[in-house]
Amino acid sequence: MIWATAVAALLLAGALTGVRVLREYERAVVFRLGRLLPLRGPGLVVLVPLADRMVRVDLRTIALTIPPQEAITRDNVPVRVNAVAYFKVVDPVRSVNEVENHAVATSQLAQTSLRSVLGRHDLDALLAERDRLGESLQKVLDEQTEPWGVKVDLVEIKDVEIPEAMQRAIARQAEAERERRAKVINAEGEVQAAQNLRDAARILSADPAAIQLRYLQTLLELGGEGRSTIVYPVPIDLPASTFLRGSS
Repeated sequence: MIWATAVAALLLAGALTGVRVLREYERAVVFRLGRLLPLRGPGLVVLVPLADRMVRVDLRTIALTIPPQEAITRDNVPVRVNAVAYFKVVDPVRSVNEVENHAVATSQLAQTSLRSVLGRHDLDALLAERDRLGESLQKVLDEQTEPWGVKVDLVEIKDVEIPEAMQRAIARQAEAERERRAKVINAEGEVQAAQNLRDAARILSADPAAIQLRYLQTLLELGGEGRSTIVYPVPIDLPASTFLRGSS
């Protein structure tokens, strides 16, 4: 009787140790005596003690922080870039059978791919087109992780560090560019002002009364400022013509 009770207790304990509960986002890859069984989960999974071995696979999206990588851009500028990649397992069986540790393998692949992608672009493109570089890196990673049953959804470049000397050079370049734009805008304003003055002169020269009205308006503006000075316009050629007549 005692032996029967002990055997029953051992069988019950073995049965309980072979029971697993999987959440909705988990799947079980089960091997029985080394042979792969059909995918199981979610819910209750019963394993044969001493014969089955289960590998639990998480199907949720994983945020992988890519450590800072030092690289040389295409225009020979040293940079230090860190990024973050978002991936998930879409085929649990392949993620277990095709690679030893899909998370570690994806991390190592992301680091090497980041350095290679950076080396194919200039510094200006790296600073101004992070989204396009992230998309390029995402495509590279997705193609290489597809045999592992891993899908890379997104890669974001978080920070780009450049040497302090290069930062000063970029600041000087930006300042020179702003000065150039200011001079161009000022020159364009002078051209537009000259064109407007030319058009106004043509309009005034067409009617002598318009010149007189403009002269009276100018006197009104000068008198409105509390001044008593009156300005009489004199043609530029008047003194020369008067002198010539006097000498003759």
